Amino acid sequence: MDERTRYFRRLKRLRSAARRWSVLGGGLAAATAVLTPYQGIGWADAIWAGSAGASVALAWWRFSDHRELAAQPAPPAPPPAIAGAKLTAALERFPAGRTMINEVRRQKNRYALRGSAITQAWDRLDVASSTLTALSGRLTGAGEGAMLEAAVAEEWLRDLGQRVASVERALPLSPPEQRAGLTESHGLLAEQFTEGVDAYERLVAAAASYVAEDGHPVTDGKHPAFASLVDATDKLRGIAEGLSELKRPA
Repeated sequence: MDERTRYFRRLKRLRSAARRWSVLGGGLAAATAVLTPYQGIGWADAIWAGSAGASVALAWWRFSDHRELAAQPAPPAPPPAIAGAKLTAALERFPAGRTMINEVRRQKNRYALRGSAITQAWDRLDVASSTLTALSGRLTGAGEGAMLEAAVAEEWLRDLGQRVASVERALPLSPPEQRAGLTESHGLLAEQFTEGVDAYERLVAAAASYVAEDGHPVTDGKHPAFASLVDATDKLRGIAEGLSELKRPA
């Protein structure tokens, strides 16, 4: 809830409370004024009178709070993007929502590069990034540091790719005397982006090798879990054969 909505809700609550206590206080005061002359002042009348006075005092306090709050300027309305940001944050709390948001962002960035010379390299970067994300849960120890470096490199590559596409869109608009220099700069940026994607793919391949080697058994070419599985199978088979022999008639 933004500050502006919170402000008006509090203003409404104070106004409603002031009206409620005013009605209650007026009713109790009227009942006290009518009943007291008939029966005199007893303990019941003192309760009525006390309740009426307390209600009137509370109503006055609520009206004072309402006037004081109403005298303050209302907070400005939040920008329209806030609602979308809140919805995005809520969706990203769930794995399926996070996947959907990432795919929407990927398609948006991919659409901005339509027709660019680096479109294929950008697609390769997307595939490599998805592959590295799948491997990230198994990159422990030294692999965690490589993941941080990969994240920084990917952010730089995506910024560079957007820069290349922006320069490419500006080429037809440039004056003829400046187009040659701008074309050369665009070519250098595109080449740098492609080389960066190549290096990123080599990093992903190295991460895959690390995960594969980390999963190899230490001795005998078999993982201990595999050996335990074979032993358990043989043991169950022996028990089954023993039970079968016991059931056979002598």
